[in-house]
Amino acid sequence: MIDVAIVGAGPYGLSVAAHALGAGLDVRIFGKPMRAWEFHMPRGMLLKSEAAASHLGDPERRYGLDAFHRYAYGEPVPVERFAAYGKWFRARAVGQALDESEVTAVGSEGHLFALSLSSGASVLARSAVLAVGHLPFAHRPGVLAGLPPEAATHSCDHHDLGAFAGRDVTVLGAGQSALETATLLAEAGASARIVARADALAWNDVPAERRSLLDRVRAPRSRLGGGWPSVAWSRLPGAIRYLPDATRDHIVRNTLGPAGSWWLRDRFDGAVKVILGTRLTGAEHGDGVRLHLRDLSGAAGTLDTEHVIAATGYRVDVERIAILREDLRRAVASSGPAPRLSATFETPVAGLHLVGLAAAATFGPSMRFVCGCDFAARRVTRGLVSRLRGARRTAKLPMS
Repeated sequence: MIDVAIVGAGPYGLSVAAHALGAGLDVRIFGKPMRAWEFHMPRGMLLKSEAAASHLGDPERRYGLDAFHRYAYGEPVPVERFAAYGKWFRARAVGQALDESEVTAVGSEGHLFALSLSSGASVLARSAVLAVGHLPFAHRPGVLAGLPPEAATHSCDHHDLGAFAGRDVTVLGAGQSALETATLLAEAGASARIVARADALAWNDVPAERRSLLDRVRAPRSRLGGGWPSVAWSRLPGAIRYLPDATRDHIVRNTLGPAGSWWLRDRFDGAVKVILGTRLTGAEHGDGVRLHLRDLSGAAGTLDTEHVIAATGYRVDVERIAILREDLRRAVASSGPAPRLSATFETPVAGLHLVGLAAAATFGPSMRFVCGCDFAARRVTRGLVSRLRGARRTAKLPMS
């Protein structure tokens, strides 16, 4: 039996493991390090977050991205290098606590958590941390539900877009994922287009390294971007938890809306066809895919393409964490599809914590990005230490 089982070895899982190990807990972290970043993001992708906002968290802050590779101001980080950084971080901050077996099920056994592994082994843990990332929550428009995988996929389904060379591909969405996926498709030899409900594409400004005092006061920078709201949400995620539900929901939904990175625009313009102000109303599969569209005026039309990629984001729903046994899923979801978490990221199930994207509804938009890792890891570890050491003290009390 161990103190803590961490499910998922991405940025959040690795950061929690580093902090929990630093606190002297008996920890195991399960999964292939940086799997989603290595295999579920397209080759050649660049991180939208700046290097300064892409550090994993360790107790002494020794193993930030800048310790692995120095970046110039505004220089984008290739996804391949970020995945390599995560593995480098694991070797130094987590070490032998990693078990690359995948967790196939998480249930309960008395007051313990019972994990089943792909290796056939099982593990009992006093506490568990779910760091499942974004993959379980990929959102696919309902109108694509009837299409087979060879005709319609989500952007997270792809690593090698070169497989689409010579094919006509339609990408749904107007955010960074859609715009970069379409650009990489075009660069790989596909005929790529964007279809989006937005009536115009938004692009981030080129960051200026030197700014006047007035500009810095008007729009201070943060790990989430420019402006006072972004500063607040990035520096005070713990305070967001105390806001009314409707306010928190508004912050999460409206902070950092769909926009492309400044460094992508020159590559995108002229290489990707664009259809804006258009809503997808239906889809049929035959020799290819026929999309039924409706524009802002209400006029209907069709578009024939060979493949559709939905770059339509992620929607948290605990019911989609398939490894959780049904009784645990029901208990965690008792406060809603995106559960309300405690100050230490604990779910309504005592001893079960949830970090990363799934925590954004409680702690705000920082949890959607790597920049939230260190805060989450420190808070979770504080809760783990309090609970586990308290349980040990209680266990040693004489029976009355």
